[in-house]
Amino acid sequence: MEGLLAYNPVLLALIAALFTWFVTALGAAMVFFFKSINKKILNSMLGFAAGVMIAASFWSLLDPAIEMSETTMSHPWMPALIGFLAGGAFLFLIDKILPHLHMGLSIEKAEGIKTSWQRSVLLVLAITLHNIPEGLAVGVAFGALGNNPDMATLAGAVTLAIGIGLQNFPEGAAVSIPLRREGFSRFKAFTYGQLSGVVEPISAVIGAFLVATITPLLPYALSFAAGAMIFVVVEELIPESQTGNETDFSTIGAMLGFATMMVLDVAFG
Repeated sequence: MEGLLAYNPVLLALIAALFTWFVTALGAAMVFFFKSINKKILNSMLGFAAGVMIAASFWSLLDPAIEMSETTMSHPWMPALIGFLAGGAFLFLIDKILPHLHMGLSIEKAEGIKTSWQRSVLLVLAITLHNIPEGLAVGVAFGALGNNPDMATLAGAVTLAIGIGLQNFPEGAAVSIPLRREGFSRFKAFTYGQLSGVVEPISAVIGAFLVATITPLLPYALSFAAGAMIFVVVEELIPESQTGNETDFSTIGAMLGFATMMVLDVAFG
């Protein structure tokens, strides 16, 4: 893995985000084998994704941001605080502006700016919101190599990409299979399910480029990605995973997701 240090951080971020997109597509491909998904399994999947994102927000993003600031600032928590809140505010604005519709709701309950877009487009846009901060997180982690090209930084970035990829598989299935239940053909449900992950390589490249070229931005950018991910978890994933009467499964999934990402990051990152 040491040979990867010779490559451009932005290129590495793109490759890593293409991997997470590919895993999303693998998960979405489950629609070719299953027409419906058990509510217990769906809630567990969404809970697992939430747990991974919560753990990644701290272990892979906020904690490194604070450590980076300890040697340069008298208040090392300041960049983390500013970046974290800015990331949440950014996703809040997108949530209010971008037209989107959550799974299982009528089109009258679409959020964002009012539009005449088709229901299918609004459903995919809702899912796409989940993936913006994930791509940013991966991009920022690899972009850090521009300032600190060592094995520890690389290992942390690779671990984060693996963790995001792990939760993208059940997330992809949790997207495409419900679309099938909404009346979509298997191929169309798969196409829309994997299409929601396209934003990850795009946001990863943007994040990596910014932190690789503007070094002082790094702790703010790491925290920004963390804030954006936590917003998605609290606003979207946890409420969606708690619908119905199978909430114990979503809680167990969240615990397992957090534990998995924590072990990955602490043991290998």
